[in-house]
Amino acid sequence: GTKLFTPGPRIVICVPYSSTPVERRAIRDSGLSAGATQVALIAEPMAAAIGSELPIEEASGSLVIDIGGGTTEVGVVSLGGLVYANSIRVGGYKIDEAIGNYIRTQHGIAIGEATAETIKKEIASAVQEEENSEMQVAGHHIAEGVPRTITITSNEIHEAIAEPLAAIINAIRAALQNTPPELAADIANRGVTLAGGGALIKNLDRRVHQETSLPVRRAEDPLTCVARGSGAALKYLDSMPSVFFNVDGD
Repeated sequence: GTKLFTPGPRIVICVPYSSTPVERRAIRDSGLSAGATQVALIAEPMAAAIGSELPIEEASGSLVIDIGGGTTEVGVVSLGGLVYANSIRVGGYKIDEAIGNYIRTQHGIAIGEATAETIKKEIASAVQEEENSEMQVAGHHIAEGVPRTITITSNEIHEAIAEPLAAIINAIRAALQNTPPELAADIANRGVTLAGGGALIKNLDRRVHQETSLPVRRAEDPLTCVARGSGAALKYLDSMPSVFFNVDGD
């Protein structure tokens, strides 16, 4: 009998910044029907900023880029809220897809998603490298219908992923252009924080630095950054509502 009186947990759910109000309400309601007493929704860039241990409560500005599987989320955080945020549908999956497409068109070989991801992890580089590393890749020769192993180079893969990387860089540029002038100086000093699985792409930090002239740091353990930030956000539930999405629009 006593179980009836135990309050359910308060939970924080992380959603892409680009999610619609309808989607957010649906997500919140599913959390409530699963037994939570309170469900707060947090935008991915905000969760990434908290998980990266950026000083989100301060009046200074912090710029965070979270490169996930399906989206890349960019946010400028100040005084516990998102001053600017954007979400583009380019992330790890698009990068893997670009690698697969390149190998298909250039070599006539079809590779699986797992292979494309391995190539990304092993030899993809966000900048052209002097040392051109090589890798053996097994795939399916499309014209002959037989298995075939080919050798690909890191410079080829650099070319293969140029388009999705350019989209990510453009999202960072847009964030910088849209940052209020009073925060621009903070961001020039503190720089950019990279989070999410895409932050692990080799030399991405160098590339972002080349393109923006800002200091760039990788969040510690970028893969779990957003999850850790969502959990750590619980401490702001009562004190700082600006950290969360206002689901009901009041």
